[in-house]
Amino acid sequence: MGLFKHEWPYYPVILFSNSQILKLPMIWHKIAESEQSINWQPNHMCLVEAGDKKVTIAQFNGQLFAFAHKCPHASGIMADGYINPAGQVTCPLHRYRFDMKNGRNTSGEGYYLKTYAVEKREDGIYVGWEDKGFWVSL
Repeated sequence: MGLFKHEWPYYPVILFSNSQILKLPMIWHKIAESEQSINWQPNHMCLVEAGDKKVTIAQFNGQLFAFAHKCPHASGIMADGYINPAGQVTCPLHRYRFDMKNGRNTSGEGYYLKTYAVEKREDGIYVGWEDKGFWVSL
């Protein structure tokens, strides 16, 4: 028994309860023409709209990262925090730290920060996530 995805133009994707999992297609949203056109705050972060989501974009060591705009602990605005020298984003409310690559809490509290894929393309900067579409259990 599996789950069938019912959304076109994609063909149905089946996720089985055993170890077989098929990769879902990605939805990409253009957020800027270039890195220079992003309205960066002094802390090298900013909030952007990507589709129907608010996303925090961060710059660190020449790389771009995208993650949830609110902390999973107490909804602090992540773009108002800071990036420490180890490249971890720190929430401004309670100083919870998260790895910007995978969202893992590095201060030990057990929360995870939602992260998103970022791509620099010739025509702009894009943020993406898996298209979960509409799922029906059979």
